Amino acid sequence: MDTITGEDMYIVENRERCDEAVKRLLANKMILAYIMRYCVEEYRDCDINEIAEKYIEGEPEIGSAPMRPDLSGKIRGSANEDSSLNEGTVYYDIKFMARARQGDDEIGLIINVEAQQKYNTGYPLIKRGIYYCSRMISSQYGTEFVHSEYGRIKKVYSIWICMNAPRERRDTITEYGLCERNVVGEVHERVENYDLMKVVMVCLGEDGADNRLLRLIDPLFLGKKNVSEKKQIMSEDFGIPMTNELSKEVNSMCNFSQGFYDRGYDNGYDNGYDNGGINKQVKDIILLMKKLKLSFAEACDLLDIPDIEREKYHACIKNDNKPDDSDG
Repeated sequence: MDTITGEDMYIVENRERCDEAVKRLLANKMILAYIMRYCVEEYRDCDINEIAEKYIEGEPEIGSAPMRPDLSGKIRGSANEDSSLNEGTVYYDIKFMARARQGDDEIGLIINVEAQQKYNTGYPLIKRGIYYCSRMISSQYGTEFVHSEYGRIKKVYSIWICMNAPRERRDTITEYGLCERNVVGEVHERVENYDLMKVVMVCLGEDGADNRLLRLIDPLFLGKKNVSEKKQIMSEDFGIPMTNELSKEVNSMCNFSQGFYDRGYDNGYDNGYDNGGINKQVKDIILLMKKLKLSFAEACDLLDIPDIEREKYHACIKNDNKPDDSDG
């Protein structure tokens, strides 16, 4: 009874494989170009192809293949982890260097993109984004600047693609950053001297509203469309060449996510947990707690159960209100 069954491992492994497929898909330069065009103000007036071909430096690195800067040195556009003896290691889903025009000058940016399956994490997600930005700034010491050369600090962006956002946040893009506010008197600093970090929360919904980026990634990551339909949207509506590699990534993401959904582990906000759903959810939680020796919170995290739904499941387990077998 204490062994981990194949179905238990499926829950863990398939979710991890689906997450990796999503990250690889987001790391495609054309998809990144759309994200940059609509989330990074420096590219608001740029052509999508121009961003993909001209402004992204090197190949974006994905968190599944980290490089340790203390062993191999920091490589521009490649290091997707920041290590600190005092603060531990931060692994970024996707991290890359980019160039942009600022007036007559060219500037460098450091951009991080995170694929976030769960919005309600038990802590404010925006604070994590701010922490990531802070680490991307502090990690520039020794690579982008040394000693007192603070003028060489590059602006950083942390962009969060949130798959399961609360209803009130769906189909929204919200930016957070530093701004100037005069408390006494009237003075104005050059914007580039304080506008050094931006956190952008991209919360997916259903129809993409009136924003072109949301109309691309909503059906790609959340929609009920099949693989062929998603590929058609990407190629025909958004001009993204369907290369063999990209086609395989779309197939992988759709297959993993659909297989997980078919087994009843897709815990979106709209499923309502009807028709025995509560019983089934309690069963899944108890199964993980027993087989994988997890706490209630850890099991809920693994199943991506929203915080607002956890109390009723916890009450069922706490009161020994085990689901009966009538739901199969």
